[in-house]
This record gives sequence, C-alpha cells and structure tokens, in this order.
Amino acid sequence: MSANVYSVSDLLVGFKYRSQTLAGEIISAEKHPSAVWYDGADAYLVAIQPERGIRTQYRTIAVKVGA
Repeated sequence: MSANVYSVSDLLVGFKYRSQTLAGEIISAEKHPSAVWYDGADAYLVAIQPERGIRTQYRTIAVKVGA
C-alpha cells in the first residue's frame, strides 16, 4: 500500500489568497527564510498572482501544523 505524501508548501500552491489589500492565487510557497515566529504555527513566504494587475506580490502567512 502506498500513500501520497504532500508538504505544506505543495498544499498551499493553488489556493486563493484574500486580504484587505490583495486578492489572488498562491503560485509558490516556501518556509520563511527569516526567523519569523508565530505562536503554534509555522511561517511561510508565499508568492501571489493578483487577480488585478500583473506584478507578483509576496506575503508571509502562518500555518498551524498539528493539533
């Protein structure tokens, strides 16, 4: 028996992102290279292709891993 194994980065790509200043689709995600700390969550740097405009935008998001 085999299982498909996904990373958090794999699962973030393709999701819609929406905030007060930006709406679009996540086109890439990686563990944040800086020491960004969120209580009980991991920080990821995501690239977002906006719905309006052509310039890729970057945001830091927190992802809770585990229970």
